[in-house]
Amino acid sequence: MSFRALGNAALKAAAMRSLFKSLESRRGISTIGIKFSKAYDYDGKTKVSIFNTETNMGLMITGYSQYGFRLNNDMVLIGPITVFPRSVLSWNVNSYEDITEESLSLFPTLEPKIDVLIIGIGDQSPTATLTKRIIQFMKKYNINVEILRTEQACATFNFLNAEGRMAACALIPPLHISYNENDVLQTKLKQKQLYETE
Repeated sequence: MSFRALGNAALKAAAMRSLFKSLESRRGISTIGIKFSKAYDYDGKTKVSIFNTETNMGLMITGYSQYGFRLNNDMVLIGPITVFPRSVLSWNVNSYEDITEESLSLFPTLEPKIDVLIIGIGDQSPTATLTKRIIQFMKKYNINVEILRTEQACATFNFLNAEGRMAACALIPPLHISYNENDVLQTKLKQKQLYETE
């Protein structure tokens, strides 16, 4: 944040203080409960919350690799997994070709019944035959299904879980991970912070 922005914020806070003092003296309006101690301590303060790091909203996927997944409770899981709002299980498939009625048989038996099942099939795009076969099987049990790449499936599950929907996801780690310059920079910054000594 620049010095100009800090100065503008301080001016706004000072203007708010003088406004409340003038209102209090002219109209008898009480401002006893309002305290302004810093430039950003006033009504309308912006607050950012990254919900996939909050464990009280249930389990969420915060990262993945070719080997497995990291959850918001810092648990690292190896291999394909199924994630529910409050629990995780290993999923006995190796690739999207192994997804059968038998490998999906767990989801219709759950109580309470799930609304949506999100299936992440790695870094491959879903084929029409696979999608048709899975949807037909889950339709018998009135369970909606989304078949996506793993990256998209993680984001979709996190969103539905944050909304409080009864969702589950079945995830296969991708074979290839794509990254950009920002990912490389973030990794270098983390490594530098890890190895710094005071």
